[in-house]
Amino acid sequence: MMNAAFDFSREIEQCASLDIDWSKIDHKRMMITGATGMVGKYMIEVLLYRNAHFDAGITVYAVGRDEEKFRSRFGGLAGSEGLKFFKADVQKPIVCPERLDYVIHMASNTHPRLYASDPIGTEMSNILGTYYLLDMVSEMPGCRFLFTSSGDVYGDNRSGKPYLDEEDCGYIDCNTLRAGYIEGKRASEALCNAYREAKGVDFVTARLCRIYGPTMQLTDSKAISQFIMKATQGEDIILKSEGKQTFSYLYIYDIVSALLYVLTRGESGSAYNIADKNQTPALRELAGKLAEVAGTKVIFDLPDELETKGASTFQDVRLDSTRLCALGWRPAVAMDEGLRRTVEQIRSASNG
Repeated sequence: MMNAAFDFSREIEQCASLDIDWSKIDHKRMMITGATGMVGKYMIEVLLYRNAHFDAGITVYAVGRDEEKFRSRFGGLAGSEGLKFFKADVQKPIVCPERLDYVIHMASNTHPRLYASDPIGTEMSNILGTYYLLDMVSEMPGCRFLFTSSGDVYGDNRSGKPYLDEEDCGYIDCNTLRAGYIEGKRASEALCNAYREAKGVDFVTARLCRIYGPTMQLTDSKAISQFIMKATQGEDIILKSEGKQTFSYLYIYDIVSALLYVLTRGESGSAYNIADKNQTPALRELAGKLAEVAGTKVIFDLPDELETKGASTFQDVRLDSTRLCALGWRPAVAMDEGLRRTVEQIRSASNG
């Protein structure tokens, strides 16, 4: 079911040409944690495109613990002008040699196997990472801090409302292993507010829905990521539940474009849901979409022990993005197209 060939470089160009006030980003210094993750990698590619084609002069400090992994993920881009690898563990104090204009904190374990195999790191990369970064930013007047939170902070939607807005709160059982990720995000949001009140830190929060895209890491154990990997290999899609759960999903281009809108237009102290009401399929429907892309079928299996420990028990977390859209943002990539692009690009990279 592949249509015209997907041009990933053209997509990066489009994101780097969004209708936002680029003067707020061009010629600025930015630190990005989680730089080798799905969102961090895409964001950095967009910023480097601006440097190369718009003479933007953006300096990006890409924070990570492993320079070899950084170079592997970025390939030839690792030596690009304006991109600096910054070796650091966000669970320890961070000192930047230059004053920064923006810090985007995205370092976090983000999939079930890591929630189960590294539960302390999952929680502390959020809590301690946010604390140390906010402490650094508090000494840099004018620096804006963007914290990437999660739609999971709402808990399971038991309100009867179809979508959760930024003022809602659902149900969370905090006495579980899986709650470490959620409570880490919630505590980090509270820390942002504490630093704004006590030290005047300018921050915005982005509550991300579930994300898919060609910059995903191949070790990602989230359900959608596993579906995508099976699709790229032309294999049957394995569904490890009844698949009735409904969540918001968004393609990586729209995630990064939304983050750029929040970064440049968001109101200080506000949280924004990053989602699209038109991308909220039940899990089994999502599996079916990827089986259609791959030309295969959906089969059922049981999760292993690690997957069970780290899996979400939520049944309904669909997000209302009205506040984000009020900034002028609109989603650009429909789900069927986003899934097609993802499978095609990963398959192409694997064969290349």
